[in-house]
This record gives sequence, structure tokens and C-alpha cells, in this order.
Amino acid sequence: MAKAENLVTSIQVEIDAPVALVWEVLTDFARYAEWNTFCPELETTGRLGDMVYMQVRIPGTDQVIPVNEYLVAWEPERLLSWEQRPTDENKDAARRDQYLEAVGPGRTRYFTTDLFLGLNAETIMREHGAWVKQGFDQVARDVKARAEALNAQRQAGLR
Repeated sequence: MAKAENLVTSIQVEIDAPVALVWEVLTDFARYAEWNTFCPELETTGRLGDMVYMQVRIPGTDQVIPVNEYLVAWEPERLLSWEQRPTDENKDAARRDQYLEAVGPGRTRYFTTDLFLGLNAETIMREHGAWVKQGFDQVARDVKARAEALNAQRQAGLR
């Protein structure tokens, strides 16, 4: 059962870039290594139900761990989600949602959540929640920096 105390929520950032551009950044998985310090590698087909293979860097360390989840939501310019499902070998489960909202001309609000689920939810939150929060906060700052830099580049190219 999902419990509010097992939810990690990143900071919300307002990004000086159109929502379409922020969506482009989030779904250009091949370029994650160029900007995403928490998840420097991600591979997926982008099709619902397919695997999402990630490498996640534990904040403050050089340790990178593999995380394999399933793509469960793809709502362009609104929501991108994947989830870890329990298996016989690993009972851990979680769902990550990344939210986008256009908040004005050329401005976007972004944040992400991770809900720990299943038998080990409380243990996962206790042992990993703090560094997941730290990593998600960094992703919010990273996606803001990347989208704003691309937006500035494209604006300069139009002049």
C-alpha cells in the first residue's frame, strides 16, 4: 500500500524555456550524460511497457548503480514516469513521476517524485530516501540549466 511518508519530492524549479523544449531535454535519453549528474546514463525505446535501463550516481560519491524499471507514462509536455516492480529476487518497488507544467509564455515548472512501494517501502525510505531526495533536487537544477542553455542558444540563433 502506498503511504505519503514514503514519497520523495524534489524541489520545484521554474525554467526559462518553453515546455516543449524541457520535454525534449527529458526525452533525449542519449544526451543524459551531458547534463544529468544524478542519472548519467539512460536507455529506453520510449514505448510504454518497455524497460528503462539507468545508471544512477549516489550523490556525494563516485558510486554508480544500475536501476532497471518500466516506462509507464508518456504524456508529452506533462508527465514522464517509470516504475520498479517487485520480483522473486527483489521485493523493492517504486514509481517515479516527472511533472512539467507551462506557467507562462516560454516558462515551465518542473519537479519529480518517487513513491516507494511494496514490502520494503519503509526500509527503502529510511535507508535511501535522503540521497534520492538530494539526487532529485539536483536533477531539477540540472534540467533547468540544460533547458535554459538550449533555449538561449536557440534564441541567439534566431537573431
